[in-house]
This record gives sequence, structure tokens and C-alpha cells, in this order.
Amino acid sequence: MRTAKITRDTAETKISVEINLDGTGIYDNQTGVGFFDHMLDQLSRHSLIDMTVRADGDLHIDDHHTVEDVGIALGQALTEAVGDKKGMNRYGHFALAMDDTQVASALDISARPFLVWNVDFPSAKIGTFDTELVREFFQGLSTHGGITLHIDLVHGVNSHHIAEAAFKSVAKSLRMAVETDPRMVGQLPSTKGKL
Repeated sequence: MRTAKITRDTAETKISVEINLDGTGIYDNQTGVGFFDHMLDQLSRHSLIDMTVRADGDLHIDDHHTVEDVGIALGQALTEAVGDKKGMNRYGHFALAMDDTQVASALDISARPFLVWNVDFPSAKIGTFDTELVREFFQGLSTHGGITLHIDLVHGVNSHHIAEAAFKSVAKSLRMAVETDPRMVGQLPSTKGKL
């Protein structure tokens, strides 16, 4: 089983993340930030990665440190769970439609982190949640997961739909990338000999 458990304890947050790449999308996410929990639930369900997240953050300041640090810890958990990457697809892409919105994502679990973010939100808030934190989460995920990650808003007018489509699109791309290929058993998806 490709699993990992990561804890991150700082002066700002206490985070624990547990994942199973070969799961069925079972989730139990409690960060104290309702909208963010909803997004993490989508990430788990649509990637089929079982995910349990607990976060105790400095929410009396704002949601920033909690969202960012969960992204960091989840990225670290992904790095640990994929291990040597032998037999794994490595690449994933998905264009996801949600009502008025379409978001496309493409990723490479390459150990070369890079985030390309072409997403603008029409509003600064979704309820009390700062929309700029969506990018912060994906920055932490890509940096600490060693993922080249491109996320592009094709079109959309509703900030909730845009954020949710981004999480779902990345989830579907992750599912594709972490799946194993029976024709690649014991082999790296690279000609370099190392990823």
C-alpha cells in the first residue's frame, strides 16, 4: 500500500495528514475552515486518494497559515507515498466543467516543483474564505510534492465554482498520475534512471 502520515508542528499551526494513494476516496478533513474542508473533500473523492487531515491553526489571525501548511503537509505526504515512483504513470491532465466554469490542469510528479497559475477570481471572498488562498494551497502542494502543476481557468464567473473546479480538476489529474501502469511494473516513467 502506498500510504503516508505526515505531521507538521509550528508556532502557527499543528497539522496531521494521512493518505492512501490506492484508496477509494474516503475522507475525513477537519481544518476549522469550512470551505477549505469542502475543497479537501473534493480533492480526496475525485482523486480516489483516501485522506484524513487535522489542522489546529491560528484562525484568530486568518485562514492563511492553516491553508498553506495543509498544502505543504499534503505535498510531503504525496512525496512519501509515491516512493520511488516505479510503475507510476507520472503525468496527469483533466479539463473539468462545472456549470459556468471550466478549469484545466496538467501535472507531472517529477521532483521538479513548479506552479503555473492562470486563475483569476471575480471576487475576493467565498463567504469568509479569501480566494487568494486557493493559489497558496496549490503552491504548497506543488512545492512540497515535487509536482510541476499547471492550472488554467478557461472560463467562469462564479468564484465558488472556479475554486471547486480547480480542486476537482487537480484531483482527477492526480488520480491519473499516481495510477500504476501494468506495462511499467518495476520501471521508472523516465529515461533518466531517477525521478
